[in-house]
Amino acid sequence: MEFEQLLAQLPESYTQADRELVERAYRVAVKAHEGQKRASGEPYINHCMSVAAILADLRMPAVVVAAGLLHDTVEDTEITLDDLRRDFGNEIAALVDGVTKLTSLPHVSRVGKARDSDNGAEGERGPVGEEATAPPELEGDDGDGEGRVPVMLGRPRARKRQVLAYETLRKTLLAMGEDVRVVIIKLADRLHNMRTLGYLPEAKRRRIAQETLDVFAPLANRLGIWQIKWQLEDLAFRYVAPDIYKDIAEKLEERRTEREQQLAEITARVRKLLESAGIEAQVYGRPKHIYSIYRKMQRKGVPFKAINDIRGIRVIVDEVGQCYQVLGIIHTHWRPIPGEFDDYIANPKENFYQSLHTTVIYDDGQPLEVQIRTHEMHQHAEYGIAAHWRYKEGVPYDPDFEAKVQWLRQLMEWQQDVEDAFEFMEGMRSDVFTDRVYVFTPKGDIIDLPAGSTPIDFAYHIHTEIGHRCRGARVNGKLVPLSTPLKNGDVVEIITAKRGGPSRDWLNPSLGLVKTQRARSKIRRWFRQQAREQNLAHGRALLEKELKRLALEQVNLERLARDLGYAQVDDLFVAVGTGDLPVSRIVSRLSEIEPEQTELPAPSPQEVEAQGEVAVMGVRGVHTHLAQCCNPAPGDPIVGYVTRGRGVTIHRQDCPNILSVKEKERLIQVTWGHPVALYPVPIVVRAVDREGLMKDISIIIADEGLSIQNVRINFESDGLVVVELVIGVKDIAQLSHVLNRIENLPNVLSAYRKRTT
Repeated sequence: MEFEQLLAQLPESYTQADRELVERAYRVAVKAHEGQKRASGEPYINHCMSVAAILADLRMPAVVVAAGLLHDTVEDTEITLDDLRRDFGNEIAALVDGVTKLTSLPHVSRVGKARDSDNGAEGERGPVGEEATAPPELEGDDGDGEGRVPVMLGRPRARKRQVLAYETLRKTLLAMGEDVRVVIIKLADRLHNMRTLGYLPEAKRRRIAQETLDVFAPLANRLGIWQIKWQLEDLAFRYVAPDIYKDIAEKLEERRTEREQQLAEITARVRKLLESAGIEAQVYGRPKHIYSIYRKMQRKGVPFKAINDIRGIRVIVDEVGQCYQVLGIIHTHWRPIPGEFDDYIANPKENFYQSLHTTVIYDDGQPLEVQIRTHEMHQHAEYGIAAHWRYKEGVPYDPDFEAKVQWLRQLMEWQQDVEDAFEFMEGMRSDVFTDRVYVFTPKGDIIDLPAGSTPIDFAYHIHTEIGHRCRGARVNGKLVPLSTPLKNGDVVEIITAKRGGPSRDWLNPSLGLVKTQRARSKIRRWFRQQAREQNLAHGRALLEKELKRLALEQVNLERLARDLGYAQVDDLFVAVGTGDLPVSRIVSRLSEIEPEQTELPAPSPQEVEAQGEVAVMGVRGVHTHLAQCCNPAPGDPIVGYVTRGRGVTIHRQDCPNILSVKEKERLIQVTWGHPVALYPVPIVVRAVDREGLMKDISIIIADEGLSIQNVRINFESDGLVVVELVIGVKDIAQLSHVLNRIENLPNVLSAYRKRTT
């Protein structure tokens, strides 16, 4: 890219001083990056200019475009933040600092400052115990693919790099609360890196692409910047699932000419109808993006051929009232599909998106998606929070913008209870990037929570003390278990005690009592504030109970503590007692560091042949069921038949019903899942006998996808019953999870692994 091209893209509203600032930043960046090359072989300055061009297209202020040009100087050159403050002022220096990768760790120790001095370096061992369950797609650097490292357990240097990557993301996202422009620069940086990702090795491409799908595309969505969101999704999907991407792209191309002709006819028809009604509007075809089509295929459990609503149009008018007029005209001429209408004007999305969405049956009998919005709504839909600068330049105070910034700050409120980057990133994924559910307080106030939230999450959202003292809940007037997932429109009332604190069971992921990181962080903080000796005793009891239940009493606790980054076993117990280090995470690590202790009995050949789920078109998670007409078994050649409303039915390829199918387009390729080895483990359940006990135990085991290989029931005095089972499990962590769930059933006193002699 030539600098003249960048100058031509700058907004017309820029003053001469603005243009001179951008040019001065360009000269400094060119000199700083002199001699540096990208993986593609092109000069590094091209990346900086491309980032600045993306920001200019968003019509960001000159200081932001200048920061885009300088965003890698502190990280990759001899220039320091002090240099930038001296030459460009505090504002640009702060923006560059917000997107600069960390080279050393902040003081974030959940055990205490002593651990840092014991290690001789800040956080050398990383957040204790967290690296074992860190999402692999977030391992590594934050954008350009340089310095990314895979998870390497037990290697302090690798873990330190991993923590640095997490802390960098945390730093940038927290800076967003102070100045949202920081994260817009970060998104522009990631977008250009994704455009040039093809020059990196395949493994690195896949890791960075997965991180983009998991973090940066959802972040663009939360900010409402659709123009960046869809590009990030399609570019990342191309590397995460190249075969599926290519297949959908080729099929879209096959129908492109036909689709474009149809859309031209449809838009002309709609435009004429609106003109006859005296409504001036822009009407054009709305492009469908590959990743959104893939998500729809997954959501509906159908192949590409079954996606009939690939086509869509957008109608843009001047006023809100005209939106509803257009809707009436559309519904008058074509029959709307029930359940396919959404009014996001009256009920905006959480990122302030507004539009009317409807789907109708067009003249040819096929669905047609229609979006209706005003020009201002369209600008906000495409550019989200960036529309403030793009379309409202020079406005000293914009109430809508201030509301959005306040919303962003509220999203980040929970971070004050978080003490390390792993917990922070976990919270971003669970609390910020997920779908939302809207529930009501008894007074009618709307509460916005992540989908899957429970009454405990609701309680902590209302107030920390209400969360701590929560003892029950009524949903829509009925008492419900605290693990009940809340649904849109629920009215939630929390029943509290006069005093007391949270239960440690709330932090047990197996019980599903808490969904949000916000609530988990507040619960952990409460336990951290208890006396060290109390936490130490609780932690020792919890860990020893779990090891005893799994018949792992011979575990070397000193070795375990050292491996997880603790100087002493007592520090490990304290971390468990405060909830910072879940027992389940320790169990997951035991097979790595104590293989001789956690080894399970070898599975029989029959157990090794147990199959996983069926894979449809290379994609897992699609609802499938086996056909009763031919009863296919693992190993048989199979084919999938797309049903109406029941997912995919699996038949043998030689099934007479399949051979006689006329609608060949409803047949899709399927394969048996990978073999899953199940290890036979004897367990014992002691309980007070009650009706339905065995049924409840069986349901839990079935929910986990496990098998019961043997059962023996002994009735003792005083109404006690001892159930001995042999179940097939995949590993020691799954065994712990199952025992946890069984032990929390009503009347169950204990559930543990039977000791063998």
